[in-house]
Amino acid sequence: MNAISHPARTRIKLCGLKEAEDVRNAVAAGADAIGLVFYPPSPRNLTLAQAAALAALVPPFVATVGLFVNPTAAQLREATDAARLSLLQFHGDETPAQCHALAAAVNLPFIKAFRVRPDTKPDDLLEYDSNCRAGGHLYSALLLDTWVDAYGGGGKVFDWSLIPEELAPRVVLSGGLSVHNATDAVLRVRPYAVDVSSGIEREKGVKDGEKMRAFVAAVRLADYRLSPALPEGIA
Repeated sequence: MNAISHPARTRIKLCGLKEAEDVRNAVAAGADAIGLVFYPPSPRNLTLAQAAALAALVPPFVATVGLFVNPTAAQLREATDAARLSLLQFHGDETPAQCHALAAAVNLPFIKAFRVRPDTKPDDLLEYDSNCRAGGHLYSALLLDTWVDAYGGGGKVFDWSLIPEELAPRVVLSGGLSVHNATDAVLRVRPYAVDVSSGIEREKGVKDGEKMRAFVAAVRLADYRLSPALPEGIA
């Protein structure tokens, strides 16, 4: 993948935050975006009041992303108004056309999760990205996660070699990322951004500030190793 240029800094989203301390830790660690979950079955789900309180702590230039699973336009409007969302993340069975219609209802850009199955082909990813892109300007990026028999991430890694070289620089990589594999993930895939939730938790739904800092540091290590200022061969 050496022919593909890598951004100077991989963007990082820390998702599933539930407490004020989580937001403060994420910002202090250097996150580019925080993720707020609006999906009641999830242990990371927030009420509108909780989301509003967390969003009020987010400083300028840090994005607030709302994660939704098959929402209605009314639900999007409520969450967007309460949490001052800057980006939508659709993680359900929404079609590209439905994503565009929902995003247009609140006039916000969106990213769409694609859950990669064992039998997914690289062309499947290119075709889905192309279909999303053709729908209009509100489509921002494809988020690649691992297929599990449930909505939301399963904390499992998929085969990164399935990601086409030409698609990698604009995807958001997710699925089983943690401090243990974040450096390798960025070095191998060279995505535009990475998204982590369970990998920064000490137990399900409970975030760990030290793991947040370690994850961000692991991504930055990969960025350093990919820096064009480094002599060839330094790892």
